[in-house]
Amino acid sequence: MAGGIGMGGAAPSLIRASLGRTGRWATGVAFVGGFISDILNPLAPFAAYIALVAAIAAVIIAIAIVLRLVLAAKALPALVFASTAAAVAGGVFAVQKQTNTQNGLVAGLVPAVAELQRSMGIVSAKVAKIEQTVTETQKTVETVKQSTDKVLQKTDEIASVQQQQTEQGAETQKTVEAVKQTTDTLADTVAAGQQQQQAQAEKLQATTEQIAVSIDTIAKGFAALAARGGAIAEPKRPDEFYHNARVYELSGDMLNARRSYLAFAGFDVDAIDPYTRFATLLRVQDGKAGAREVFGALADKGKALSIKLVHALQFDDAQRLQKLNAFVAANPDFAPAYFLLSQEFSEDRLGFQALSDKRSEATALTKFLSYEKDGGLLKYFVDQTQLADWLDRSRSRLAALGDVLDAKRFAPTLTPMRSNQGWSMTISIPEPATGISWRMGDSGPFTETGFLALNDQTTGKPMPNPSFELPDSTAAGSIAIKYLDVSGRETGPFDIRFDPEMALQQGNKQILDQFWTSWIAFDASGNRGLVYFSHMLSYRCAIKAVHYGLNGAALDKEIKMPACDPKDPYAIPYDYQPYFKVADDVKSMSVQVTYTDGTQSPVREYKRQ
Repeated sequence: MAGGIGMGGAAPSLIRASLGRTGRWATGVAFVGGFISDILNPLAPFAAYIALVAAIAAVIIAIAIVLRLVLAAKALPALVFASTAAAVAGGVFAVQKQTNTQNGLVAGLVPAVAELQRSMGIVSAKVAKIEQTVTETQKTVETVKQSTDKVLQKTDEIASVQQQQTEQGAETQKTVEAVKQTTDTLADTVAAGQQQQQAQAEKLQATTEQIAVSIDTIAKGFAALAARGGAIAEPKRPDEFYHNARVYELSGDMLNARRSYLAFAGFDVDAIDPYTRFATLLRVQDGKAGAREVFGALADKGKALSIKLVHALQFDDAQRLQKLNAFVAANPDFAPAYFLLSQEFSEDRLGFQALSDKRSEATALTKFLSYEKDGGLLKYFVDQTQLADWLDRSRSRLAALGDVLDAKRFAPTLTPMRSNQGWSMTISIPEPATGISWRMGDSGPFTETGFLALNDQTTGKPMPNPSFELPDSTAAGSIAIKYLDVSGRETGPFDIRFDPEMALQQGNKQILDQFWTSWIAFDASGNRGLVYFSHMLSYRCAIKAVHYGLNGAALDKEIKMPACDPKDPYAIPYDYQPYFKVADDVKSMSVQVTYTDGTQSPVREYKRQ
């Protein structure tokens, strides 16, 4: 409270001091501002603006002083100045309003000031004219701007067309350069490709040699360990893991054997025998599906072809054969694949082999053995005893298969037999068949021969009829034969040439040779002194000449045969006598037949009873 009283007592003295210091110059400044605002009145009521701003400033300063937001000693001069400015400017504005002057009080009293306003363009008449001029200028500018925009638009269009033409020209140039660059690149690529192929071939050869050396080292280590016997306590090398796997497997410790095989597989050694043995163990323990899963994982991780090949073996039947064929096609020089492929066609695998199976087995085994030259198979085996076993089995099977690869020896044959009614064609198949069909000529459908009323003991199925008939008017031509083997696979067709004239001669010759004891008959049916040769006469189409001798004499006599009648070959002409007379002292007769193919029969001896 005492502070407030003190302050109240000091306030008048502070105000008087501020008026004494500030009032004189503040009043002067305020009058100068009022004079200037009066001169500028044609433009705007500046006196009112100044009075309003100054009054607001005075109120704000007064509030600040009362609320003690600022020190009164510092703020009072500003309060005095703002109050003085507000009073002077407000007074000027009030007089202007009262007199209703447009140009200000001073201009009305002093002509020189009015002239100054006009020269400075402040007077309203001048301002109106200026505003009109400005408006017209703006319109003109707008018109010019629109024209300029149109010109710019046309210019942009022309520039755009020129740019498109330039871009098209540049694009054409780029295309030409790109074609040239592509041609150059292609030439470089071809050359680089050739060099790369050469480098890859050399690298592959070097890798193959390196693998062979590596496997040879592993094989020698394995052989040495096998000679020592017993498992290695802390195996580190692939030969040691393979050795342990065999030791554990043979002792019945399948778990440790499995672990050792897996450890060996981790080295990705491209040898076939460890993986075939491992696969056998897995099939026993986990079945074929388990073995397939394990080797599938190994094949995905490793690069060894042996692993991928053994993986293919873990599939069933047709799928396994398909994968083996695909592997051989992709890796035609991987020798072990041919031995494993041969097993797919073996008697052990199939139970009964068709001829095509035997040929496939023999082909694969022959290919496998072809790599034996110069030790070409050693690089695929760690355990050489396994290689020796494969070689022995291959040679043994090829010996058993014989000449099965001789296509001529194992092709169907056709035996024509002529009768008075036509041709009976007998087919000989080189293996048990479940169906036979034939066709005359090179085109047209095949005709099945049908089946006999009995089963084939080999196949357990109805036996196909091995014969069919042809009319006697059949001309020379080709007969196609095909058949189904025991597995139902179609074999053929085989084209066999059929010549009726030659077939007739060969058929007759075969009968004459087979039944030569019937050529000559002495004193037949009680006809003493007569020698009959009816049998030879019936098959005369195969005979060119018949010579004979009596009682051991030279064969200087001839039996003249009538000509062969292809339309009725077995008929004896009604005016021909199938016999001749001999004396009672004739005790024997020697006969030799010369056939139409130029061959001769042995000299046959016939005794008279």
